[in-house]
Amino acid sequence: MPPKAKPKVDAAPSTMKELKDTLWKAADKLRGSMDASQYKDVILGLVFLKYVSDAFEERRGIIAAELEADGLDEDQIAQFIDDVDEYTGHGVFWIPARARWGYLAENAKGLPAAMGEPAKSVGQLIDEAMDMVMDSNQTLKATLPRIFNRDNVDQRRLGELLDLFNSARFTGVGGGRARDLLGEVYEYFLEKFARAEGKRGGEFYTPAGVVRVLVEVLEPHSGRVYDPCCGSGGMFVQTEKFLDAHNEDRTAISVYGQELNERTWRMAKMNLAIHGLNANLANRWGDTFARDQHPDMQADYIMANPPFNIKDWARSESDPRWKYGVPPAGNANYAWIQHILSKLAPGGSAGVVMANGSMSSNSGGEGDIRAQIVEADLVSCMVALPTQLFRSTGIPVCTWFFAKDKTAGPKGSVDRTGQVLFIDARNLGHMVDRAERALSDEDIAKIANTFHAWRGTASALSAGLEYDDEPGFCYSATLAEIKAADYALTPGRYVGAAEVEDDGEPIDEKIARLSKDLFEQFEESERLAKVVREQLGRVL
Repeated sequence: MPPKAKPKVDAAPSTMKELKDTLWKAADKLRGSMDASQYKDVILGLVFLKYVSDAFEERRGIIAAELEADGLDEDQIAQFIDDVDEYTGHGVFWIPARARWGYLAENAKGLPAAMGEPAKSVGQLIDEAMDMVMDSNQTLKATLPRIFNRDNVDQRRLGELLDLFNSARFTGVGGGRARDLLGEVYEYFLEKFARAEGKRGGEFYTPAGVVRVLVEVLEPHSGRVYDPCCGSGGMFVQTEKFLDAHNEDRTAISVYGQELNERTWRMAKMNLAIHGLNANLANRWGDTFARDQHPDMQADYIMANPPFNIKDWARSESDPRWKYGVPPAGNANYAWIQHILSKLAPGGSAGVVMANGSMSSNSGGEGDIRAQIVEADLVSCMVALPTQLFRSTGIPVCTWFFAKDKTAGPKGSVDRTGQVLFIDARNLGHMVDRAERALSDEDIAKIANTFHAWRGTASALSAGLEYDDEPGFCYSATLAEIKAADYALTPGRYVGAAEVEDDGEPIDEKIARLSKDLFEQFEESERLAKVVREQLGRVL
């Protein structure tokens, strides 16, 4: 291809509010005819198809403008503009002509029979478009939904959806901007759908604040990042945002994940493709306990929010992952923990969201397993989180942080061998509505900075942070102290009570003052009661 100039290409992106409003209206159109899980797949599938088509057309416009600027005429431009490498080499999916949004929008009411070809509904056209996109892009194979021509999908409404989506543009200032727009929209919808689906929503969505706690504490700058129950890929997306915030190359990480649910696995594949993350989520969905799809992979960072307290799981007593004891049949919490420990590379670290019961349970041998993990010096930090962070469950949660190496080195300048940091963050957060609490940027920074100061990380040193125990919030305990507490890892046992600020008033004077105030209130109460009785006497 001839050398390219770099002319400016005019693009008018939708604002984020316009995109969200448009797409939520689209969801409302289907809400009456199918349940949340069904319309989620339809909407997110269309969002993805709209994005890849817009990104393709934007790249196509850039190529045409560059060629025209180089002096090529229309016939010459036509020879080069369909060079697939000119798209895929810039992180843009190749979209065949009949899979492009413009073609589908023109046929939003379906395609009538013509020239011996049968009529096709708009749903059939979209299903065929999904097939063509997957056939043309190997990373999307077996990923996109083919559900648009089913009997329970109202074809008239589907056509109206196409018309509504046609007003939204996911392109902007270059491919990165387009990806950011669509990525935020996709995450917004995942959150909306998780709320709509209630308890099941927790299977594919972890609140962003909780994910950020894991990412900000672990600081995954480079290496292999793994999630054994990856849901829709939120841990990986937040890692990408962490790298972007630090102006670091997102290709510095390689992503590995596994997901049990087929539909959730497909959502994750689309989500990560939108964010430009080339993730290895295996060739299909699958049970992490029954068949580990990354058996030889050792991760530098592991972040996970496993389903809490699973009673029915694929348990084998001879599994080599149970190095610290066989987990009980009735609860998979310590199976998840031991699987994660088995996947950590030397020097690796992990953050795991767990139900609070995991910190102190002794049933089914869990106490003995926990004791062995503590004695192996694998626990680096325990954080008790506030209640109501998960709309899908009322179970109080905590985060476990593990480290294969706590000596002074690349992960921290302070040797923390034989110590565990306890953080009681239950008083952090704010209510966003009656049912849900959220962590602010300041809350997340307080947790992460406390850990970084304790460990002496590079980020803590550059910020001048130094660690001190803070009564009621954090405490660095020795393994001997934890053993004395029967290996319970509940932060409240260690951090103590917050110090009460001394107001300088001597205790004797304070007691006398408060007693005087109390007796005066008793007298006022008696006076008011007498007035009320007199008034009632007049009425009666």
